[in-house]
Amino acid sequence: MILFWGVSGLLAAVALFCVVRPLLRHRAAERVSRRTLNIAVYRDQLRELEADLRASTLAQADYERARRELEARLLEDVDNQAEETQTRRGGRAMMIFTGISIPVLALAVYLVVGNPGAIDPQVEHGLTARQVEAMVGRLATRLKDNPEDVEGWKLLGRSYSVLGRFQDAAQAYAKAAARAPRDAQLLADFADALGMAQGQRLAGDPEKLIARALQIDPDNLKALALAGTAAFERRDFKAAAAYWERMLPLVAADSEDARAIRSNAQEARSLAGDTKGLKGTVSLSSKLKQKAAPDAAVFIFARAAEGPPMPLAVLRKQVRDLPVAFSLDDSMAMAPGLKLSEFPRVVVGARISKSGSATPQPGDLQGISAPVANDATGVTVVIDTVR
Repeated sequence: MILFWGVSGLLAAVALFCVVRPLLRHRAAERVSRRTLNIAVYRDQLRELEADLRASTLAQADYERARRELEARLLEDVDNQAEETQTRRGGRAMMIFTGISIPVLALAVYLVVGNPGAIDPQVEHGLTARQVEAMVGRLATRLKDNPEDVEGWKLLGRSYSVLGRFQDAAQAYAKAAARAPRDAQLLADFADALGMAQGQRLAGDPEKLIARALQIDPDNLKALALAGTAAFERRDFKAAAAYWERMLPLVAADSEDARAIRSNAQEARSLAGDTKGLKGTVSLSSKLKQKAAPDAAVFIFARAAEGPPMPLAVLRKQVRDLPVAFSLDDSMAMAPGLKLSEFPRVVVGARISKSGSATPQPGDLQGISAPVANDATGVTVVIDTVR
């Protein structure tokens, strides 16, 4: 049993390592590196289990439990590493949450469901989707004998989703939801799978599940994203923007997630005819052109003419974009409660950061406007001074 818990702990650490990373596409070299790591870890753990079983230092029952734990961890890893996103009109916020599987852990799955004694580097590239399906099938079979296992049904639903079997995923999530009706994340996952099963549409039952999830947990990120997508589908663009804007305080302000969410909300506001913002152009003085590299970051911002010094809205460009037209609005807010629309008079600034940092540094190039209304148009900012 000590070995069993040791294996479980190590696998939990490995799973954590695999998922604590940005939800972005990795380069091929990074995928190969992670594949190699997973192969090595799972191979070593399985070999250790086999060796202990042969040496009679591990009972058959403990061996079976440890092996089942390996399978469960593997299925979770496959789900967590589903990282190629799918995009549909109005649903780009779903990029953060919905993906299709990549075969990074294919060999690792083989090490568990195949023949451990036949491990050979030459078979690494021969694994098929059928073997992955077989592993998921074994989980489904076990759940028939233990139908009250909520976590098992959730894992099965995630596994089916990874495999693109959305109808089966929805059925598995339904069984889990019947046993855990107050689990907001489960309801959001259920709605997602059901929506995919009915032609990537969230109208009807999926939207009802989303509403239930938000009643239970108003800050559930996936439920908010799905609610925004559902509203966008029915062309309620104002509601879509409102749902997506509720996500912003829940993610890091300077993250890729926040930028994608702001972009989606801004698009929805624009389609709703509800966009109120500050518009103008930023240019670089000819006397400073030689001091700015083309790929240097340009931060365009608005701050209160009288009030807190923190920017109310920020847009990032590059020197090569100049001169550039800009539009600043509430979707670009940097902090909750500090929105452009809440301060009638603002100043607009533009700064070229040589370091790439959003924090001003000596040597940066900058320009600032006179105070203007927060919905002014035709504002002109010339970057013409050195800090």
